[in-house]
Amino acid sequence: MDFLFNSQIQIVLQLFLATVLGGLVGLEREYRRRAAGLRTHSLVCLGSALFTIISSESFYQQLDVIGVSFDPSRIISGIVLGVGFIGAGLIMHHGSKVEGLTTAAGIWVVAAIGIAVGIELYLVAVSTALLTLGILAVLRPLEEKVFSKKDEEN
Repeated sequence: MDFLFNSQIQIVLQLFLATVLGGLVGLEREYRRRAAGLRTHSLVCLGSALFTIISSESFYQQLDVIGVSFDPSRIISGIVLGVGFIGAGLIMHHGSKVEGLTTAAGIWVVAAIGIAVGIELYLVAVSTALLTLGILAVLRPLEEKVFSKKDEEN
């Protein structure tokens, strides 16, 4: 089990976890036949984790170098901003109807899950993935049931 203490092996395991968690959310989107599904969510989560890990590792490597100022949180803010642009491209207006908003929000959340994995907040990442799945899979039928009755009454 000594190989698990190798930092690069740990990073590979982190990347695998991020891919799996992003993929779980993506599976729900795939099931709903949305534009951004399994591969997109997996890649966003994986990329977010990798950028976060690289940022963190770079910070520790530069820690003892005199005159070098480095803030790893800037990478996280860049991820949030960049994923926001991806999400914005998913949102479409069709008359008074807006489509893609939930998928865009899902992409944003899997980026956060990837960041959490990247900074080793594993319980937070897994919990967030489960909460996201609950919101997407459980709340949708509830929402349709409640609001379809209101629409029928009007």
